[in-house]
Amino acid sequence: MTITKLDGKRFAQMVIQGAENLANNVTMVDALNVFPVPDGDTGTNMNLSISSGAKEVRNNVSPHIGKVGISLSKGLLMGARGNSGVILSQLFRGFSKAIENKETINSVEFAHALEAGVETAYKAVMKPVEGTILTVAKDSARKAVAVAKKETDIVALMEEVLKEARASLKRTPDLLPVLKEVGVVDSGGQGLVIVYEGFVAELKGERLPTSSITQPSMNELVNAEHHKSVQSHMNTEDIEFGYCTEFMVKFEQDKIKNNPFSEESFRNDLSKHGDSLLVVADDELVKVHIHAEYPGEVLTYGQKYGSLINLKIENMRQQHSNLLYEENHYQAPVSTTEQPSVVKAKSPYGIVTVAMGTGIADLFKSLGAGTVIEGGQTMNPSTEDIVKAIEEVHAEQVFILPNNGNIVMAAEQAASVVGEHVAVIPSKTVPQGMSALLAFNPSLSMEDNIEAMKESLGNVKTGQITFAVRDTTIDGVTIEKDDFMGIANGKIITTSKNQLDVAKKLLSDMISEEDEIITILQGEDAADDEVEQLTSFLEETFEDIEVEVHKGHQPLYSYIFSIE
Repeated sequence: MTITKLDGKRFAQMVIQGAENLANNVTMVDALNVFPVPDGDTGTNMNLSISSGAKEVRNNVSPHIGKVGISLSKGLLMGARGNSGVILSQLFRGFSKAIENKETINSVEFAHALEAGVETAYKAVMKPVEGTILTVAKDSARKAVAVAKKETDIVALMEEVLKEARASLKRTPDLLPVLKEVGVVDSGGQGLVIVYEGFVAELKGERLPTSSITQPSMNELVNAEHHKSVQSHMNTEDIEFGYCTEFMVKFEQDKIKNNPFSEESFRNDLSKHGDSLLVVADDELVKVHIHAEYPGEVLTYGQKYGSLINLKIENMRQQHSNLLYEENHYQAPVSTTEQPSVVKAKSPYGIVTVAMGTGIADLFKSLGAGTVIEGGQTMNPSTEDIVKAIEEVHAEQVFILPNNGNIVMAAEQAASVVGEHVAVIPSKTVPQGMSALLAFNPSLSMEDNIEAMKESLGNVKTGQITFAVRDTTIDGVTIEKDDFMGIANGKIITTSKNQLDVAKKLLSDMISEEDEIITILQGEDAADDEVEQLTSFLEETFEDIEVEVHKGHQPLYSYIFSIE
């Protein structure tokens, strides 16, 4: 197959297959992660980042490649996580900027777009390090530019790009001593190679198997003793800045007026608080990734320019300790009659939350919940269930998010049974639980976190769509059996035989001019095409509001809406 002009539809499929290929190889990439810290999550972060980009592309497929690029860049920016995820977003941000006005591109334009992506990524990193994803991207882009001088076939060009990316990946241990010491290649670079493999497969009309990695093999990548992860070669105490901190600042004009924003000054000021700093800004917001010892100071600085959104703080020392514990705890039995017991040290903090639906449970875990209890409306967990979850999270300080008014008392009783180190944040809905999780800051004291998390409950509005099981009248609203009901903060405000109509009416009544983000949790009874219609309605009706959709898979409630 020969392709001399690449259009938007073909490029969209390249992105989608690249994302799928990375999703199929997450565990392998995580296993390589030792730089900049050995927390074992590079594959996970890159996967979440490119999946967000691919989702935006799926929702905005166009024959115009420039428009597809804009969608990809937007999705990656909003979903970017971790060092490698942010760098990946910048590679394709620069790529997309180079093609934004083009309907199709040829091999030369494709190569120069790759090069533009590299330039953008390097600018975003405070202290670029060679032997990482940056190097792999740079080497392969240079190869693309050289090949494009004679090659008009984009398929052949991309094959050469992939070949050079693999070669560059193999050279990363020669550039970054920690990789050579442990015996691995760079995890972020490996992730980029996997994405490029998906690109080539799509251009050639092929589908990759579930695990596509053929070179280098895991045996070639990990030259460590059996049953030992690459992370075990490093000590937890060697992590200088313990908290991986990510957030966005949405600019507020009154603050910007008094304190003009300069990306360079912003980056330089933040560099004093840690390392692995990446700063990406546009006209509306700035996205930050930094490894800091005191995340609160970083967040306070960011608030000088606007409001904080999309916060994520992870304790990397705890992540590394957990990796080592799991490895030691599950290793093959030793050849003695009595085995030594392994006592797991308590984590500094743990969060227990309640949820119905696998998607919502996964969402809570991604936001930092240590244990998720299955339960909710019609299935309330018992005090004993909650006590077991507190014990399972195994932490010095435990925060419980019931996420249902009927569960708060059971949670409080469980807390009184266990002891003073357990606090109940009385969240009555899933959106309130999400808001409380985002308000949690591991650098604060337990008392300050309790105050901040409780205060956050009032910052979110909850909407729900469910159906009536019998005829009734509530709050002056007449309801017939099997009607769909729109519930705003616990009060039924609209009903209809048509679920989509109820959802539109409910949201129209709930959304105000001050609201910025709406999160849609799609339940078991909500069809994908209906969700697309609802999303289109919101984007057309409320131009300034950001819409996020997650498949919650929750029963009973076809939709749960979080409005902030």
